[in-house]
Amino acid sequence: MHSLSYKVALGGIISSMCLLCMFLTGIFPALSIVLPMIAGILMMIIAAEINTSWAFLTFAATSLLSLFVTFDKEASLFYIMLFGHYPIIKKYIDKVKPKVLNIAVKAVIFNFCVITETILTTILLGGDELYEAIQEHGKIIVIILLVMINFICFVYDMSLEGIFELYKRRIKPKLCSGK
Repeated sequence: MHSLSYKVALGGIISSMCLLCMFLTGIFPALSIVLPMIAGILMMIIAAEINTSWAFLTFAATSLLSLFVTFDKEASLFYIMLFGHYPIIKKYIDKVKPKVLNIAVKAVIFNFCVITETILTTILLGGDELYEAIQEHGKIIVIILLVMINFICFVYDMSLEGIFELYKRRIKPKLCSGK
């Protein structure tokens, strides 16, 4: 069992790294989806090292702060609505059997989060360009966007497993060797 000071320190370090990623979305707009993904990966470390509830507490703090420090508010919404919390709940979703049901659950979560993020972006940030593109090109653009984002989400999901194994086998032993 870790002490409270360890939990606070680790939470602070992870939070600062997440906020740095989110801040960088304003500097590198081409990475406005990748950097929230990286920030989400950091939430997995909190969930693994401490517990899920502490990870959600850290996620809540970084979500709120990212709205203030991030120039790219849409990237903040991607982090809040999808990439930040998904790595925390992934270990529970992966327990769903059979594999077909597991994939269906993931697809429902991804699509719910993406659609909610899109609606919030449109309402809060005035994403009128999206509605104009839909009206101009028809519903096919919606289908193409959903297929693309689902592909991105499933690649992210598969990558999380490998990244977590990399953390457990290579990074954590080097960090803990000073104990």
